[in-house]
Amino acid sequence: MRMLTPLLIGSLVAAGGVAYAGKSSSKDDKYVITEIGEPENCIRRSQIRSTDVISDSIIDFKMRGGDIYRNTLPNRCSGLAFEEAFSYRTSVNQLCSVDIIRVIDNSGGGIRERNACGLGKFQKIEKTKKADTEG
Repeated sequence: MRMLTPLLIGSLVAAGGVAYAGKSSSKDDKYVITEIGEPENCIRRSQIRSTDVISDSIIDFKMRGGDIYRNTLPNRCSGLAFEEAFSYRTSVNQLCSVDIIRVIDNSGGGIRERNACGLGKFQKIEKTKKADTEG
């Protein structure tokens, strides 16, 4: 598992935010995804507890209190699923569909921001584990 240095995390958080999702063996194929309500343009940044990068175009934002908001990017964000880390900058306590994320590349002995990708709307979802169908 790759870790971001405390100095980098501090500088990115001061300017906006950084999200790092550790490698996960379970992705959407183990869950039933149910959309709840209408998509929202923004979520409160201070309420984001963690993120889970599902693919190059899907990020789940796990909120304090247990809600999950899925953001489906309008375009594929190359390298997002591989790196599973991104940064963002906002001047307010909201992350919105007009904001840009940048993939964080933590390889080659250095950390740098790569591809800039636009966010989509935030859809509240519920994830329910699929029933085990094996005998």
